[in-house]
Amino acid sequence: MREQIMDMLKTAMKAGDKRRVETLRMVNAALKDRDIAARGEGKTVGPEDLIAVLTKMVKSRQESMDIYEKNARPELAQQEREEIAIISEFLPKQMAEADVEAAIRAAIAETGAASIKDMGKVVGALKAKYAGQIDFAKASATVKAILAG
Repeated sequence: MREQIMDMLKTAMKAGDKRRVETLRMVNAALKDRDIAARGEGKTVGPEDLIAVLTKMVKSRQESMDIYEKNARPELAQQEREEIAIISEFLPKQMAEADVEAAIRAAIAETGAASIKDMGKVVGALKAKYAGQIDFAKASATVKAILAG
């Protein structure tokens, strides 16, 4: 993934695409920060860590975009939208809602979850299998609804 980001950065620099260059540099910086933090903890950074960093960046931009739209700043909201599109190119494709529900039901069956008390086990199983492919805020609500009956 890192090589792909660097290649895209070089291409964007040659094309003079300023927004893309700025965003890819931000992504690179965030990934390097994660590497440094992991070294300090004595850990290595795996693909799931990179996906987590990118997902966090997208969520941050979505929050900013909402704030800009509420405060009548369409030009800044558009900038955030463009950055989200660029960062999302590196994330796994998001699952459709029907697929998410099927995955949740499968995880409930696998873990033997019977009540809301088992919600953590189910979400943990989902995170292990579908990191970056599911919006876990929405999935948690669905898990809770299914377990509640």
